[in-house]
Amino acid sequence: MYIPEHFEERDPAAIAAVMEGAPLACVVAQTAEGLAANHLPLLAAPDGALIGHCALANDMHRAIGQEQEVLAIFRGADGYVSANDYPGKAEHHRVVPTWNYQVVHVHGKISFSHGVQAKRQAVALLTRMHERRANGDAAWKMADAPSEYIDGMLANIVAFRIEVTRLLAKSKLSQNRNEADRQGAADGLAARGGGLLAEIMAAKR
Repeated sequence: MYIPEHFEERDPAAIAAVMEGAPLACVVAQTAEGLAANHLPLLAAPDGALIGHCALANDMHRAIGQEQEVLAIFRGADGYVSANDYPGKAEHHRVVPTWNYQVVHVHGKISFSHGVQAKRQAVALLTRMHERRANGDAAWKMADAPSEYIDGMLANIVAFRIEVTRLLAKSKLSQNRNEADRQGAADGLAARGGGLLAEIMAAKR
């Protein structure tokens, strides 16, 4: 990924926020049939590895070898910045439109598991985090469903872990513009429904 120095994201908290805020990652790998991309929710485990699962019917776990290198892409907030957003346009017209965004690329080695414990862990960790966000104290738990039903559902998935070998993150948030233009870009994004990105830009200063 091309990352100019002023757009390189080095803040671990900001990187974690992108990954947690946009957990549906695109997992890309080279296979015998060419590049394959699968869109799967991933979660960072306490040891730093990424945890997820795919359907047993998904050829992903057959087409990608154990310990093979994969790339997981987390795409955060993004939005179009119009040249009209920059106050500087009225002064010198030396402005062009652009696109602001945050993205994290995680490279790592993937390993698949058909073990019941690994599958239970993957599902439990993912549902615990997202259910708490969605429902708070009323969060759904695996124990809420009949055990035989959960066993049947687990039989139809494959768990996996991605041991991280390299991480690249980019926050393109108009850092290369002056303060007036940065504020203009944020205001323009907010007016077009990009309030989250505008908030992130404001916090980045």
